[in-house]
Amino acid sequence: MKHNEEMNEWCRQLEHLHLPRWNELPELDLYMDQVVTLIERYLGLFFADKQEKMLTKSMVNNYVKLQLIPAPVKKQYSRRHVALLIAITILKQIVTIKEVKEGINNLARVHGEKWAYNYFCEEMENALKQVLRQAKGEVLDEKSDAIPFEELPLKLATHAVACKIVVEKTVQIQSLETRNQEMNA
Repeated sequence: MKHNEEMNEWCRQLEHLHLPRWNELPELDLYMDQVVTLIERYLGLFFADKQEKMLTKSMVNNYVKLQLIPAPVKKQYSRRHVALLIAITILKQIVTIKEVKEGINNLARVHGEKWAYNYFCEEMENALKQVLRQAKGEVLDEKSDAIPFEELPLKLATHAVACKIVVEKTVQIQSLETRNQEMNA
């Protein structure tokens, strides 16, 4: 039953996850090390059990080269950079970098960057809550409106990310439990 306790605790933590909204991101420009540390703090629960880093200086530099994010100004990164890096770090788990770029650009073009980022955060949190409820065996009472076409990729992507991280955590806990049982047999 230890695995149930560990899973329940992880679910409780994720249920209370709050991604910072646009106005909660730092107003002051940050240097690369500060940005990487900040993103790790914001997204730590997503990647707590992974061996690889969720974001590195090399990744940020590549995103600039690919024009996924704008180049820093005097080696400093703005609120816009941080918002884009949060979205990219999460979404690249299930879609290609090209798709991330196109999706972000399309939604920002229709609604503006601030709205698009805040909407992304809300959708990610909602998707996590929904998937975690399913993981705990709760019945979902789904009464939803039609999804506007321009919002469809983001809605589906956030749901896919939520499913992916719950699957990874569940498999990890089950594998650990199996190894413990084998060692005790």
